[in-house]
Parts: sequence; C-alpha cells; structure tokens
Amino acid sequence: MEVILLERISRLGQMGDTVKVKDGFARNFLLPKGKALRANEANKKKFEGQRAQLEARNLERKSEAQQVADKLDGKSFIIVRSAGETGQLYGSVSTRDIADLLTAEGFSVARNQVELNHPIKTIGLTNVAIALHPEVEVTVTLNIARSSEEAERQAKGETLTTAEAIYGDDINENARPDSFFDPNAEFEGDEENA
Repeated sequence: MEVILLERISRLGQMGDTVKVKDGFARNFLLPKGKALRANEANKKKFEGQRAQLEARNLERKSEAQQVADKLDGKSFIIVRSAGETGQLYGSVSTRDIADLLTAEGFSVARNQVELNHPIKTIGLTNVAIALHPEVEVTVTLNIARSSEEAERQAKGETLTTAEAIYGDDINENARPDSFFDPNAEFEGDEENA
C-alpha cells in the first residue's frame, strides 16, 4: 500500500514522502496513529493544503524535544534491583521501568520512546537511546546495581559480577577444605577393620 508520511519515520522516509509499505504496517500502525495517509488524489491535495501547518507543528515539537534533550543527554540514572552473585537480575529492567524512572526524575518520556531491543537482565552500566522526537535522540546511562553503594563502585569502573568483587578477596579463605575436616583424623570405621 502506498502512503503519504505526515512525519519523519526512521528507516522509512521524511514528511511528505510517498512510500510503499506492507498493508498490515499501514493499517495497524501508520494510519491509526496519524503518521500517514493513504496515497490517493484526494489525500495528496489535502496534504498539500495542510503541509505548512504540519511542518510548523513538527518544528514546534522538535524544538520542545531539543530543549528536553539538552537537559537529558549524557545523564546517568541508578536503578537498584535484586540480583544473584553472577550479576543476573531476578527479573529484568524493561522500557516501562526506564520510562517510569525518567518521569520520576522530571522528564516526560513515554515507554515507546525508549529504544531497547530486549530487556536488561544483568547488573552493570548500560547506555540506552531515548527518541524524544523522530529527529531528536539522546543517550542516557543506566547504572543497574544491587545497592546504591554498589552503584557508586560500578560508576568508578568496578565489575561486580563475581563473588570476589562483591565480598572482597578474603571470601575464599573461609571456604578451604581443611577448615571443614582434619585430613589426619581416622575414620571411626577404620578401628573395626583393624
């Protein structure tokens, strides 16, 4: 199906472009969300009549997004979650979690603006792209840790995915086999055989 784009859509085209897309993509996404019109003569005339208004509205949205982007770009946020010793989270951090965190920090971000291909399932520092507008994108750093103290250690460059990194180097001193049993001791069963 051919459609006229009413705004810039990444990997598809700019505002005003007539592009051929799959019918399902047009019917289920582009047309209901008001991002495109069917490419017929009546809609082409309608678009040309509204082009100046659409471009002005797009420019206004872009400038608003740019103001938010200037404040948000490069910021770091801490997310505290439960995780195992290897750094695997008990659960995950999804686009909804990230959008809620940014909204709580005073930035108006919807979850569909967070560009995350798959949920985050390990602790550590992760860069996430936020598309505030089709032409304005920023990157924020998420510091996912078990506690705020660990988040500070990770921010300094430590890797906290091993037991030694979490508990310190002396963790293995208490786990030596000779502290559990005496290798020189005789078994009680040996006396019966003698």
